[in-house]
Amino acid sequence: MANDESPAPGTSPPPTALHVQQVEKKPLGPWSATALVVGSMIGSGVFLLPASLASYGGVSLLGWAITLSGALALALTFARLAMRWPQTGGPYAFARNAFGEAPGFMVAWSYWVSIWSANAAIAVAFAGSLGALFPALVATPLRAGACALAGLWLCAGINLLGLREAGRMQIVLTVLKFVPLALFAGIAIWFVESAQFQPFNRSAESLPAATHACVALVLWALLGLEAATVPAGAIDDPARTIPRATLAGTALAGIATVLAVTAVIGIVPAAQLKDSTAPMADAARMLWGGWAGIAIATVAAVSCLGALNGWVMLSAQIPLAAARDGLLPRAFARQDARGTPVFGIFASSVLASLLVAANFSRSLVSLFTFSILLSTAATLLPYLAGSAAWLLRGERKGRAVAAFALVYSGYALLGAGGEALLWGGVLLLAGVPVYAWMRRARAR
Repeated sequence: MANDESPAPGTSPPPTALHVQQVEKKPLGPWSATALVVGSMIGSGVFLLPASLASYGGVSLLGWAITLSGALALALTFARLAMRWPQTGGPYAFARNAFGEAPGFMVAWSYWVSIWSANAAIAVAFAGSLGALFPALVATPLRAGACALAGLWLCAGINLLGLREAGRMQIVLTVLKFVPLALFAGIAIWFVESAQFQPFNRSAESLPAATHACVALVLWALLGLEAATVPAGAIDDPARTIPRATLAGTALAGIATVLAVTAVIGIVPAAQLKDSTAPMADAARMLWGGWAGIAIATVAAVSCLGALNGWVMLSAQIPLAAARDGLLPRAFARQDARGTPVFGIFASSVLASLLVAANFSRSLVSLFTFSILLSTAATLLPYLAGSAAWLLRGERKGRAVAAFALVYSGYALLGAGGEALLWGGVLLLAGVPVYAWMRRARAR
């Protein structure tokens, strides 16, 4: 596996621990890598996002157009970065190689925060999907929170069995959710009523402000396009496999998601949609009856588990890469006999559990919306850094795409809203003492 020969900015080259992990037989192949991208992108967003977009109406279509363009630009940029630096850590490795240790740490910290925040949101969506099947399970905020935590820790248990087992499970879960979702999207889109998108801007905000807010919301449904770059050390032929998985996965998941969410908004009345805990199931029920609603709710539950399985895997890989370089405590770098970073899985899952527990008094929709905005805001820093990394260290080819990805990421970040940006800033600043402590520890 080839690595870029040029050293990272600073007085010394990147530590050897940053290089690709040498494993005799890599547990993740092309199918697992592609399933990781598709499975990470198609999770809770496609099933719950219509409720969050209900108050905006047709303006959400503008949000989709901008975000899908930005996501494809980011996918192309990350694919090129993965060919240049096929190293475990993905966005962290790119930022560290391009800008040095301190920026690399902040990207790793921000991305890690985004992942366990995302896991909290997906777990909440899993509870909502179960609620569509068994309403009594989410009849109270406490019950809903318990269901969310059960789904989260089930996926943590699967990942503790090992990367190979988690990768196989990811393929199965991705097929089980992608095929029904693609069928639903392809059929339901023909039943859309144009009146459902009127007025075009249903919110009280101006058209530019409403579009901006929609961009931040819909980006949640496309997060994960970089997923295959993170466990690069565990992927066969990463310089070849990762770019293909990234581009193919982003295209498949992006098209299916846009069609499905747009179909739901165009079928379910806005007054019903804004308070729905299972919007797609409601749309299916309206079109084909109760059995269809149950089927879609089942697919949604499987989809959330698939996304959780993939994101729990990634939640341990980012701190693993940073810990190998001495930027996080050594406990994150420890692996068991199967190569599983046990401490990273536990630590990330505990933090996601605390986020669910701290906000369980909110409704499922409001808790989901808060969690996705927090996760999106934290993810956009790695997206900004990755785009800038190619502009600084990459070849001339691809710079126009990277520049568009950079502008898009900054635009989407500003649309996340004051509460999410405030929480994201606080969590980012919480990493500063950790970085200072680790630097002091290495100097001893």
